[in-house]
Amino acid sequence: MSDVSAVVVTFDALPWLERSLQSLVGVDTVVVDHGSTDGTVEVVRQHFPGVRLVEQANLGLAAGWNCGIAETSGEYVLLLNADAWLEPGALDALLAVAERRPDAAVVAPRLRNTDGTLQRSVRGFPSVWRLATEYLFLRKLAPGSAALNAFYAGGFAHDEQRDVEWVMGACLLVSRRAIDEVGPADEAFFFFSEETDWCYRFARAGWKTVFSPAAECVHVGGASHGGRLFRENVRGHLRFLQKHKGRRQAERARLLLRFSLRLRGFVFRDERGRQYRDAAAWLASGDVPALLAG
Repeated sequence: MSDVSAVVVTFDALPWLERSLQSLVGVDTVVVDHGSTDGTVEVVRQHFPGVRLVEQANLGLAAGWNCGIAETSGEYVLLLNADAWLEPGALDALLAVAERRPDAAVVAPRLRNTDGTLQRSVRGFPSVWRLATEYLFLRKLAPGSAALNAFYAGGFAHDEQRDVEWVMGACLLVSRRAIDEVGPADEAFFFFSEETDWCYRFARAGWKTVFSPAAECVHVGGASHGGRLFRENVRGHLRFLQKHKGRRQAERARLLLRFSLRLRGFVFRDERGRQYRDAAAWLASGDVPALLAG
């Protein structure tokens, strides 16, 4: 097996963390804990004595990745969510792809939900139009259309190896050479869009992101935050657009998102609708620089 280490960043993710670490037995593994209060530290120390444990303040997922990566020196780093676990043979399959593709900064597996169904993980880089197709439900009109569903890679069945724009960060095999060239994950992204930004930066430097269904990983999704960070997800879109497309595009996206979330908040009157209304009010509270500074 190639020289590989694993990094798992966690915050109150028991019992999923145990499944995650069990899938990494035999792999040099670093756990970065962000102040868990559910007994994570004790469980890792007692049941996984071979794992290196680093405790730090919760500065976001990108900061956790960077901290863990700094503890390793291998040719590849596997970044695995605390609520995700590898299926048998998955790491070998990811490494096999990476070795055949020296131009790949990231190799990612096919994700499965806990019931075995496909979890769509391939994405397109955000743009104002792509955000409109998502937040105004335009993609529902033609789920398989690339024009109306590029944000979610419409028409791609996740059944073949493919170079893609970016993938969900639940499980990523990252090349050390690519990290050394492009730099670490951007810690300005707290919990969402850090993998989007990284893949975009890799792409601009000529590296590829490769999706491979030969490897599979189960991902619970939202286990540690329970969907409470919807506003942070929206903030991630704005931060990405301002950083890579400029303030004008980010401001257009803010207005679009404010309108679409107001509309969603009117349609949905449950807890989900409350999240939409709260996010819309936040988007109306200032321009993009002010929202990103808050």
